[in-house]
Amino acid sequence: MDGVVVPPGQGRKLITKAQEVTFKVTGAQGGFASCFEVVVPPGFDVGAHVHQHSQEFFYVLDGELDLFAFEPTTQTPPRWQDWQSPNGDRPLRAGPGSCMFVPPGCPHAFTNPTTTPTRMLFQSYPPPDHEHYFEEIVEIFSTGNTIDPHAIQQLRDRYDINQLTPLHHTPPNPLNSHREVERGA
Repeated sequence: MDGVVVPPGQGRKLITKAQEVTFKVTGAQGGFASCFEVVVPPGFDVGAHVHQHSQEFFYVLDGELDLFAFEPTTQTPPRWQDWQSPNGDRPLRAGPGSCMFVPPGCPHAFTNPTTTPTRMLFQSYPPPDHEHYFEEIVEIFSTGNTIDPHAIQQLRDRYDINQLTPLHHTPPNPLNSHREVERGA
């Protein structure tokens, strides 16, 4: 059996209105986890969510993200950025070399609060669940300017995503400040 070598800039690329995702290693290649390189644009917030079965690992390569992975004392939508854990943990501004591991059942989120894109390595177990999620969300986002919240919710239900706060994308450009990819679920 051979391994997999993927040069920089290579891999299957999916581009949505809110993220650029490059598949690096997939379940079909024998990967123990799906591995992606993700470019997170300014203003993108994945929203707080939880997986009952999946595990995830995030590693910041370039740029900065706000990250959290803990059970908050109180879940007060819509802003997870204000949450705090019982022992005082709060979301963290994370730069290159920072990582976040998320076990099953742990609420978590990331956002790019800066004005420049952030690049991260993202691994998800078990494969190929997140591979299919990314493929299907591209289809939903490509259907037009209006996002069908029912289709998004069905997608989340299929792929073990319990959304706690809204996923949204509000670019920092004042001309685009009112454009959002999705609000609520």
